[in-house]
Amino acid sequence: MEQRIGLSPRLAMPWTGNACRKISFSEIQRERSCVLEFETGSIVPGRPHAVAGDVRRATSTHSNLKGNPMKPLIAGAAILLMLMLAAANLSASSHREAPISALDRGADVTDWYAFVSYDHPDRVTMILNVDGLLEPANGPNYFPFDPNVLYEMKVDNDHDGVEDITFQFRFRTEIRQPGVFTGFVGSIGGFPPITALDGPGSEGLSLRQSYSVTMVRKGVASDLTSGRILFAVPSNAGPLTMPDYQELFKQGIYELGNGIRVFAGTVDDPFYIDLGAAFDSLNFRMGVGGILTPAVDADDTHNYAPDAVAGFNVNSIVLEVPISMLTADGRIHPAGDKNAVIGTYGATYRQRVTVRRVGANSDRESEWRQVNREGNPLINELIIGTGSKDRFSVDDPANDGQFASFFLDPLLAKLYASILGIPVPPAPRTDLLPLVQYVAPICPGCSSKDAGPIADLLRLNTGIAPTPVGQQKRLGFLAGDLAGFPQGRRPLDDVVDIASRALAGILADPIKFGAPIGDGVNINEDGYGTSFPYVLPAHSGRNSHHTGPGQEGCSGQPGGICPVN
Repeated sequence: MEQRIGLSPRLAMPWTGNACRKISFSEIQRERSCVLEFETGSIVPGRPHAVAGDVRRATSTHSNLKGNPMKPLIAGAAILLMLMLAAANLSASSHREAPISALDRGADVTDWYAFVSYDHPDRVTMILNVDGLLEPANGPNYFPFDPNVLYEMKVDNDHDGVEDITFQFRFRTEIRQPGVFTGFVGSIGGFPPITALDGPGSEGLSLRQSYSVTMVRKGVASDLTSGRILFAVPSNAGPLTMPDYQELFKQGIYELGNGIRVFAGTVDDPFYIDLGAAFDSLNFRMGVGGILTPAVDADDTHNYAPDAVAGFNVNSIVLEVPISMLTADGRIHPAGDKNAVIGTYGATYRQRVTVRRVGANSDRESEWRQVNREGNPLINELIIGTGSKDRFSVDDPANDGQFASFFLDPLLAKLYASILGIPVPPAPRTDLLPLVQYVAPICPGCSSKDAGPIADLLRLNTGIAPTPVGQQKRLGFLAGDLAGFPQGRRPLDDVVDIASRALAGILADPIKFGAPIGDGVNINEDGYGTSFPYVLPAHSGRNSHHTGPGQEGCSGQPGGICPVN
């Protein structure tokens, strides 16, 4: 089904607890006679955004305030609760890279992946991960997708830094067992174990989410689900509640026809990093990290330092589409053709929050505003200055020229030179332009006029064949594996080590500036998916564990014990 769209039609939604601006107590007192209409929104304003219409409205089981004689009291209480929830959401993590996303974890893009599918070289797989570091045991509601967030995957195919194709995802939440105290229940109280996402075996799946998939091209929205109901895979509560979680996971894979597949749900977070060392002012475990030994650097199968993300889950949306749907002319091109190269990124949006008096005009449209985005990994996290992180999060890649000083003279490179005693290239760092422009080696067919503006897009040459499973290298392009980051990104790519070496100058001169910088975390020891959806099932809430200094989890160390220093 196709629908022509304009700018953000109004979607009135009940409140879901996402704070978008500070409201003082005195303002609460002044607005006691207000009708509160929440149209969830972002903290920092961005551009108005086009979105498919009311046919895709997200819904919730929360009661609406309309017609409620207690609404003035409810309104005041709701505002107070918003403020408390905003404070509760503050959390330090490798994923919440900007102040705005630290306050809004549901809209935080943790990682973005785009690569040519391993078993379908005529297709591209894109993965949008949001809301990271999810503790598997953290019930009773766990971590559903936010139904008031618009999740998008974007593709630029004409090298101007502006999206030409957008895939939109909206989620709907239903509470099917309102009298039950937890989101998932099985094998007790007359509830059978949860063995299905729908129908028999799904009775205990009280908190259940479904979602829509829409493609927007040239202002025309096409529903890719053809009216089907798609269910998101829930968190893994444990073996009593969900005795065959692997089967539930498989049920979440949907074939939409025309070579399109989709999956959404909670999964093992594939990202890996020694988070504590990185953010303790680059305090690497120097017996391992900093400058890797040749033996550690060559090892793609073991960890030598603790992976701080091990054992945590993340919410993931995975979409596989034919390459011919993404290129400007609808064709597949060889690697040397500039038309083979696309730029990609993931983003999240919210609608604004407004407080209106009784009788006030409520016909004004509520525009969607960008909250967060990611193209290349670690750009906003490790390159953009804190004072500019929010602006970067809500702006468009085509406007990234305003951040050029961060790209062309990165502070982190200077810190590496000081801490590790290694040489780095002088500014301006034009060797980093392949990360932010359409140039060789990712786009060997691009001339100077094809470079486009400085824009943080994950560029993918769809003409480069996928590296066979078993031959892939964690250092990707740097290790001769041309299908790996920064030429696209796969879940197995060690973006921490690759990005660190790029900042240190390996793209400028691999001999002079080729120091093997690394944190000693070389792999997600839980493994990776080798076919669609390329992510692994979520960790069990009952039986999961994490990895830390002095604990088991570093298979490259004696006894598997991770180092402390």
